[in-house]
Amino acid sequence: MALSVFANSVAAQDLRLALWHVPLSRKGPGLLLRDLQRKEPSLMAIAQALRSADADIIVLTKMDYDATGAAVTELSKMVDGGYTDVLPLRSNAGLPTGLDLDGDGRLGEPEDTQAFGWFPGQEALAVLSRFSLLRSEIRSFNELLWRDIPGSHAEQVDSGLGVQRLSSGGHWVVPVRVPTNAGGDRVLTLLIGHAGPPVFDGPEDRNGRRNLDELRLWQQIMHGAQGPAPEPPFAFMANTNLDPERGEGNRSAMAEFLADPRVQDPLPGQITAEWDRPGPMRVSYLLPSSDVGVRAAAVWPSLPEEQHRLITLDITLPNRPSP
Repeated sequence: MALSVFANSVAAQDLRLALWHVPLSRKGPGLLLRDLQRKEPSLMAIAQALRSADADIIVLTKMDYDATGAAVTELSKMVDGGYTDVLPLRSNAGLPTGLDLDGDGRLGEPEDTQAFGWFPGQEALAVLSRFSLLRSEIRSFNELLWRDIPGSHAEQVDSGLGVQRLSSGGHWVVPVRVPTNAGGDRVLTLLIGHAGPPVFDGPEDRNGRRNLDELRLWQQIMHGAQGPAPEPPFAFMANTNLDPERGEGNRSAMAEFLADPRVQDPLPGQITAEWDRPGPMRVSYLLPSSDVGVRAAAVWPSLPEEQHRLITLDITLPNRPSP
């Protein structure tokens, strides 16, 4: 595990972040909430793991969306970790385009939506926090069309180019107000997302190109090419579905992202998911900004029958720099 000490801070705040691409998803709206209320055993095991992690802020990158936040509120009650603020984040999965994107002559299939999904908001994201989320300052990039980002790899032959959004799971900038040990508070900005996998296509590599641009959008956000760049301290918390060394997709782009001087990588080379095929891979990332002190980082053991692993990061958040 990578460890570092933030020695140049005054009135620092210690906190733990957690990221998990755990399958809190079903094939119909309301089914996840039903199963949470029934205390379905696999969901109880997930809640127990989150309770054991005892993180101050949790980001879940595969949780069905409902507008009232009923599902994430129910999960928060099961975890019983003092999460006073919870937030569902709607994905582009299942959002109809009205087009036959896969060209099979049938409309309204999961393949014809903005990102594969059986209903709008399937496999969305959620935040559970012990600190206040600054909702009025949240930025979403989910409506941005793929063709419209600078340097887009979308091609004229791609189906639905006039309506196709870039984001699959989503791109959000979510500020959190964190109290410091000296009184007052500091804003920690979360960069939260989930990209579509660079597979399940053909030689045209449409999904691979889209996955690449989902990562490139994060680079543009971080460097101020999509509005104001996030001020440090911040934390990138996302499943990019891209490994810098293994599997399909533009691996070199992921390696370049990890080398960006604005972030640090506390868990280089650590496996976050494992399949029979293509095997073990790193696809989820919890990367703090370079000014943050990292006290500990861990990838937790997999739960039975779960492919993705929980990631935690213990950081020291400075209140202000020393003179």
